[in-house]
Amino acid sequence: MIQIKKEGILLKKTKLSFENDSVLNPAIMQEGNTVHMLYRAVRSGNYSTIGYAKFEGPIKLIQRNNTPLIIPFLDEESKGVEDARIVKIDGVYYITYTAYNGINALGALVTSTDLLTFERHGIIVPKFTFDEFKRLAECNNLVNAKYFRHVRHFKHDEEIFLWDKDVMFFPRKINGKLAFLHRIRPGIQLVLINNLEELTKEFWSEYFLHFNEHIILDPKGTNHESGFIGGGCPPIETELGWLLIYHGVFDTSEGYIYSAAAALLDIDNPTKVLARLVDPLFVPELDYEKNGVVSNVVFPTGTAIFEDTLYIYYGAADKCIACASMSIKALLKELLQNPTQHES
Repeated sequence: MIQIKKEGILLKKTKLSFENDSVLNPAIMQEGNTVHMLYRAVRSGNYSTIGYAKFEGPIKLIQRNNTPLIIPFLDEESKGVEDARIVKIDGVYYITYTAYNGINALGALVTSTDLLTFERHGIIVPKFTFDEFKRLAECNNLVNAKYFRHVRHFKHDEEIFLWDKDVMFFPRKINGKLAFLHRIRPGIQLVLINNLEELTKEFWSEYFLHFNEHIILDPKGTNHESGFIGGGCPPIETELGWLLIYHGVFDTSEGYIYSAAAALLDIDNPTKVLARLVDPLFVPELDYEKNGVVSNVVFPTGTAIFEDTLYIYYGAADKCIACASMSIKALLKELLQNPTQHES
């Protein structure tokens, strides 16, 4: 049995112009006793930047910048940079986020060595129309039919691409390759590359031709993730495998309910799912999780580990940032009681 402790709200919106609407969905980088938080800051009009805060230990706030750390520069992110995740690979911080221009939402990347200056790599996910994706992916009839339900209808002259969000790197190379997860609804997919330059139109065309081979997790029939799922926190390396905290979505007559979920991936071959919780890890239950900009949302995006305690940082009701904690040993033990077969 996993005992979950809700640590409460860590950050709320302020009167500062860049975060006067809400704060949510933080990227977390733990370095010793210091926790860096790169959070989504939303100003009135739904325009997002990335703010910065620092914690001593898991929840003691000691610094919060009064200006954004990362702001939009490209046309592709003209309406905001959203929902960052962060890892450190070979001394370099990889910060992924969703670039949003009011129509398209696509995964992008910046890198840094000091969290002060940033090198922009732009969009790293495929820029394909839904029809292009469907034509290639349908070559494999094993793909979940939900992938081919195009639900976004716009009346714009601009080019509309397949939404690809929740991009996050693994915190080290796997068999010499960079690895990252991304989400084309309704599941979670994996990319393995030698370098970023490989991510060409040709690469993604071949990827989509064999799309089923790259799907790690698809939604289960259980209520908490029967609608769709998506990446949450960057994978955590443990002695049993990669611990993945992700989100599941249940579509109800009153709207979506977002919950936190957990799975365990093979350490050398993360396409192999070793275990997966049948029930959600935690769900919206407190007022600040059930009522907000988007109600009934817990959206995990970063973690820190202090001794045996795993701290999961999440956006609550798209309004504020909160934290939940639990024993990582207890979580891994529970996962081992829910083994599964290779799910891709």
